[in-house]
Amino acid sequence: MDMNKVKTQKTSDRSALGVLKAGTTPSLSGRKPVHVAMFSGGASSAYVAYHIVQKYGKENCVLFFTDTLWEDIDNYRFMDEVAEYIGMEITTRIDGRTPDEVFHDVKFLGNSRMAKCSEELKVRQTMIYLEELRDEHDLEPILYFGIGPHEQHRAINLQNFYEHNPIEPIETRFPMIETFKGDLDTKEIIRDEWKIALPRMYGLGFSHANCAGRCVRGGLGHYALLYNVWPEQYAEQEAMEERFRSKFEKDVSILKRNGGPFTLREYRELMDRDGIEKYLSEKDDTIPCVCSFS
Repeated sequence: MDMNKVKTQKTSDRSALGVLKAGTTPSLSGRKPVHVAMFSGGASSAYVAYHIVQKYGKENCVLFFTDTLWEDIDNYRFMDEVAEYIGMEITTRIDGRTPDEVFHDVKFLGNSRMAKCSEELKVRQTMIYLEELRDEHDLEPILYFGIGPHEQHRAINLQNFYEHNPIEPIETRFPMIETFKGDLDTKEIIRDEWKIALPRMYGLGFSHANCAGRCVRGGLGHYALLYNVWPEQYAEQEAMEERFRSKFEKDVSILKRNGGPFTLREYRELMDRDGIEKYLSEKDDTIPCVCSFS
């Protein structure tokens, strides 16, 4: 079966959180394997998608993308050009809500420690799709992520999640850790060899290209950069936060400072007073959103 026609909108290394296993036990269900690239719009996930298509063939692979409806327009351009280079279409799943709408539905404002938007718009849509592959197409998904060696603890978290949360365990693979042992500059390969311009957010200094800079898992440094390069995006995020606080009469915020709420309005006023340059070097100790990997 050509999976592009199925449309729906190891080395063991130790880390502080455990051991990344070199693959999980293959399914004994007898289903045909299908290799699913978790296509996030980043350079590493793009290269991993290319790698599995070269290894397993287009007919046995899927480029899977979950759209939050907050993506930067240049992300779509990048993903389309990568898909064309690889020679495949993108299989997209869309919940239909934006992160803002999710926050209001669950009555919880996403912040630097917890993001319900990822759970609803990314993880839930992925789980539904994977079970459809099994139930409707008799296929056994194997998931591929673009996580690198420096993020191994996140690979372990993903491996544990997909072992225990689906109806049956789903195998996860991390080629940037397990396969490519040397330094692999995926951005350079895509830019210089594939002749595809990287998402503009990389050039602007963002660590990832998700949600057009509005990722609620970003910390102080991230939002200082957003205010510096896209003040209109910062203003939209500030307005969203103020609407939530007003509607639910909660003293909550996306950012935290000194252990308590620190609103985007307060942060903007601080940056305007002291100069934004002072805050651009703020280190973010937050955990990147799962959107970075799925």
